[in-house]
Amino acid sequence: MKPIIDLSGKRGLVVGIANEHSIAAGRAASFREAGAELAVTYLNEKAEPFVRPVAEALEAAIVMPCDVRVAGQLEAVFEHISNDWGRLDFVLHSIAFAPGDDLHASLVDCSADGFALAMDVSCHSFIRMTKLALPLMSGGGSLMTVSFYGAERAVDHYNVMGPAKAALESSVRYLAADLAARRIHVHAISAGAVKTRAASGIDHFDGLLDEVRARTPAQHLVTIEEIGRIAAVLASEAGMTLTGSTVYTDAGFHVVA
Repeated sequence: MKPIIDLSGKRGLVVGIANEHSIAAGRAASFREAGAELAVTYLNEKAEPFVRPVAEALEAAIVMPCDVRVAGQLEAVFEHISNDWGRLDFVLHSIAFAPGDDLHASLVDCSADGFALAMDVSCHSFIRMTKLALPLMSGGGSLMTVSFYGAERAVDHYNVMGPAKAALESSVRYLAADLAARRIHVHAISAGAVKTRAASGIDHFDGLLDEVRARTPAQHLVTIEEIGRIAAVLASEAGMTLTGSTVYTDAGFHVVA
């Protein structure tokens, strides 16, 4: 009998690994442990030294730069996958960005340019990836993105990322409805608060971690490995009947907050 989480023979793209401690790295490790072959990206030359060892540990077949703000880079990744593999079974989108001045300002003080950039990188890039993935998913597939509780509740200091993640979760629902007939399921994984390099850019994040830990039913934070296992289920055949939902991997924080 095959295990429930069996990704043998599947090929997936992971966008958003920053280093070995990032949420995307934890999910990629779970994909690989379940038997998937992976393509991974790094943001730029500055990020490559932190991502390259992770890619090597994952035995990633394809490793490429991808900054969705740079014209042509995202398209180049999918072109490479098309040429090398000819198909794709799942995609994990784990990127978000807002300019520092706008991220640290209250929403009312966020600039129009900063708001637009946050939406483009954090939300619309997932829609772009979906469109590029469709020709490679003729037999169906799984599209996953990463959200946070601040998408549905006002979280102190989350600021412009709240509306960006809310738009992302809404996009998941619309994409799921649009693509259901193609056997492509779409998920937002709302991860519990985890101390990562990306999250450290949020003001007072250590205080947020303490608050979440105290209010979570079991009073502990989830790990990147625990989040990764949920992503592996959603990428597998076991996750095919789920689509369009925000899947909470937060040890129950959202039910009591």
